[in-house]
Amino acid sequence: MKRLFRFSGVVAVPLLFAAVVWSMGSRNPVTPAGYVGYLTQGAVFGKTRFYGLQKGPTSPGRTWLVDAVNVSITPYTFAEDFSGPNAVLSKDNLKIAFRVHVVWRVRETRIKDFVERFSTLYGSEHSDRIVEVAYSNYVREPLRTYARDEIQKLNGLAVKEEITPIGQRVLARILQLTQDSPFEITSVVVGNVQYPEAVAEAVAQKLATTQVLERTQIEIEVAQAEAKKRVVQADGIAQSMRIINESLTSQYLQHEAIEAQKAMVNSPNHTTIHIPVGPMGVPLVETLQHAGK
Repeated sequence: MKRLFRFSGVVAVPLLFAAVVWSMGSRNPVTPAGYVGYLTQGAVFGKTRFYGLQKGPTSPGRTWLVDAVNVSITPYTFAEDFSGPNAVLSKDNLKIAFRVHVVWRVRETRIKDFVERFSTLYGSEHSDRIVEVAYSNYVREPLRTYARDEIQKLNGLAVKEEITPIGQRVLARILQLTQDSPFEITSVVVGNVQYPEAVAEAVAQKLATTQVLERTQIEIEVAQAEAKKRVVQADGIAQSMRIINESLTSQYLQHEAIEAQKAMVNSPNHTTIHIPVGPMGVPLVETLQHAGK
């Protein structure tokens, strides 16, 4: 019995030690949702080697000396500012301040390449910083260079009218740069264009002057239309008078007098006035002088 007890004790101690070592050296790294884990397995003696990839949310189970670098595959939006000392001179030497917004993410199928070739940070505690630093090292400066170059090709006041085409041209150039890389660029948008204060005031004054000129031109056109209207009205009146004058014959006046007398006779309330008439019954209108004068 004593020998058996001694043998059991000899076996149990190494097993317990091995269990403690396993517990201390084994890990179960977790990759959260929206990330892909780059797994490596270390060794007590020898080199660390690539173990595999895992897409979150998951973990590999408790494994000896396994660690994970978690890389986000969700879209990022970064803004590159060109203001103050970073403002860009246009083709006509006007200082332009603006901002470039870029939306991008790491390609899910290129995580291994991303970690091994583009990342300079390791460890799960750097999960988002890994992506940001890689962007700064590989994409940021070419993107800024392309944006500056596109602005410098244009005259200052034409930049605002070309905001969308500028963004499209910068996007095309950055896509060409990153087409064989882990960086997937979704969009590039140029905005927040600002001119020097003196230029902005001059543009505002020019716009106000243009509006005044346009309003004055409209007023002139309205006055001209009114004048034409009055000329047409005057022509109409003159034409009417000419027709009336040509129509006032003795027969017409006699007809009108007879019609007036008919209307008066048939009226229930009327006053009959006898006036002298001339030939054909046309009333005589003249000034009579007293006989004594």
